[in-house]
Amino acid sequence: MFKKILFTSLLAAGTLAIQAQDGPPANWFNLDKEADGVHGVSTEKVYENLLKGKKSIPVIVAVIDSGVDAEHEDLDDVMWVNPGEIPGNGIDDDKNGYVDDIHGWNFIGGKDGNVEADNLEVTRLYRKYKYKYETADPAKLTKKQKAEYEIYKKTKEEVEKSREQAKKNLEQVKGNEAMIYGALDAAKEALGDQELSVEMADSLAGTGEESLVLASNIIKNLIGEVKTLDGMKEEIKSQFQGAYDYYGGQLESYYNVEFDPRSIVGDNYDDIYEKGYGNNEVEGPDAFHGTHVAGIIGAERDNGIGMNGVADNVKIMSVRTVPDGDERDKDVANAIIYAVDNGATVVNMSFGKGYSWDEAAVEKAIKYAEKNDVLLVHAAGNSKQDNDVTDNFPNSTYEKKCLFSKKTKRYKNWIEVGALNWKEGEDAVAPFSNYGANNVDIFAPGMAIYSTTPDNNYQNAQGTSMASPVVAGVAALIRSYYPSLTAEQVKEIIMESSEKRMIKVKKPGSTEVVDFSTLSVSGGEVNAYKAIELASKTAGKKKIKQTKA
Repeated sequence: MFKKILFTSLLAAGTLAIQAQDGPPANWFNLDKEADGVHGVSTEKVYENLLKGKKSIPVIVAVIDSGVDAEHEDLDDVMWVNPGEIPGNGIDDDKNGYVDDIHGWNFIGGKDGNVEADNLEVTRLYRKYKYKYETADPAKLTKKQKAEYEIYKKTKEEVEKSREQAKKNLEQVKGNEAMIYGALDAAKEALGDQELSVEMADSLAGTGEESLVLASNIIKNLIGEVKTLDGMKEEIKSQFQGAYDYYGGQLESYYNVEFDPRSIVGDNYDDIYEKGYGNNEVEGPDAFHGTHVAGIIGAERDNGIGMNGVADNVKIMSVRTVPDGDERDKDVANAIIYAVDNGATVVNMSFGKGYSWDEAAVEKAIKYAEKNDVLLVHAAGNSKQDNDVTDNFPNSTYEKKCLFSKKTKRYKNWIEVGALNWKEGEDAVAPFSNYGANNVDIFAPGMAIYSTTPDNNYQNAQGTSMASPVVAGVAALIRSYYPSLTAEQVKEIIMESSEKRMIKVKKPGSTEVVDFSTLSVSGGEVNAYKAIELASKTAGKKKIKQTKA
């Protein structure tokens, strides 16, 4: 669940996050430090110097996400179209188990609609065990029941604590709202409706009156965006609404054990390996996140509109799996299998959670992808945590039984991605990004990323959700121009060619300054130019096979 927390302009409890937008060039993630002065992944440099005039094959990239606007002006020509389906005839023409799956499939919808909001996994686990252990006597439980009872206690504590915090945060937002609106009203009484200036803001600050000093700060922060107090009020109103939506959503769905929308799907949820459920509405009710991700990977390049994706010869397959809440393991497993079976060779997964309902089902799907030479690219998460210490699902590790013990193994077709800032020096790592010397592979641009959003719009967004598709785009670029390279080879190339920035950075979540190289396995950030250079010198291990693009 990386969606709502990233794309809502929150007023965090106890803080006033009212500020104008300021940042790098809109396409900074594609730029080059030496040529352009900003630390992107050198995509434009690749096309100009290494790939000009070279042939490529189309690569299908599955976007397992909240949905994709398939009719977006910058995506409509790069959407995957199932060659075996006749649109709208209500028949499973290609007999893959999914009717009219023209651009992909939606695993969180049914014949009567689509899931929009859902619980977090911790809430679903709490609900699962609540009926069994709410009145249980721990002394009378079996060993297996005691293990479940511990999960019950842990999830109960987390859900109840989170609900209380959400209530407090809502009250704090209301207090902030009243204070800020009061300050702006006081400023309007003092200044009237005239156009604002920095000098006017200074005059308000000079009064020493608390509300006017606050109004002065707000004006200085927003003066570049809007010029009137009424305009500022409207700008701030949208930010407060985002906060209300976020914390309200926590109470209504994320941490509400009474809320369970799964009946909309109409599947047998207890059957983890059930196939064929869902519908073909690949956009869904809120495709912001998935559309943004898709644009980063492969928005049509150099068409004179919008922005350029990383890869220039891809077909985007939308596999809707992620609600506003936590994705479900059953859906994730089926989404991976669907992508593999329908020709995807790169899969982007910008989602994650702290608990897993059925990790084994997802692991089985990952191994299926590995067996079929499909590369999985996954966002590391936005909890500013060390993934070597704290769980983040799904992930690249699994347990393999040995003669007398179990060994932790890693999938060879998996890349875990942390997020970078556009800033240099100590601020180079995104302050929210997860990290891990063993469990995060590489970093990529993930702040102020400008990309496609529904209804032919474009917007900045941030998160490891944005960093992951940058890497997926580079992977697709390699597989497109060097199709004989295996998924394992593509991962090795991306890791080995990563740019090792010898800098000290702030460790996310703390004031500690550490070597950037200690935050990931590769110790670096993805670089498309260096990756293509290395790919051109690497002998492929497989025969070229045309995809179903």
